[in-house]
Amino acid sequence: MKAARELVHGTCVALGAKAALLRGGSGAGKSDLALRFMALPREGESEPRLVADDQVLVEARGAGELIASAPATLAGKLEVRGLGVLEVPHLRQARLMLVVDLVPSEEVPRMPPPLENTMIAGVAVPLLRLAPFEPSSALKLKLALLSASSQMPIAHP
Repeated sequence: MKAARELVHGTCVALGAKAALLRGGSGAGKSDLALRFMALPREGESEPRLVADDQVLVEARGAGELIASAPATLAGKLEVRGLGVLEVPHLRQARLMLVVDLVPSEEVPRMPPPLENTMIAGVAVPLLRLAPFEPSSALKLKLALLSASSQMPIAHP
């Protein structure tokens, strides 16, 4: 049986082996949030890194596991508004643990209900909403990834 694959418009960042897929329209702040996330300090052995920018290839593997990676032509490239497309340190792949929809701050509940799910490559993934341009948004993303449950780390630099 062939694994399900999906090419998603978005940006993917990882903290160690745990990855988050950032979704939003053009100019929503995906790459900007990724850049600020990557500037955060390491958490033990886990360094905030880029997995993919603009397009993310997500593949379902056994037991509901999703692996995110960049298409070969985009690997290690991040669009930085005002500077262009830059080469940055990145992970070849990471385990997708969370989908983050970037929304205006008034659409982020102060006390959110339990996480809902969204489907990626046929697998349910927890969904979080964040306002990308708040000063604390990169730290909120890091905290969400730290609290995401994981079974087996898979990151490969």
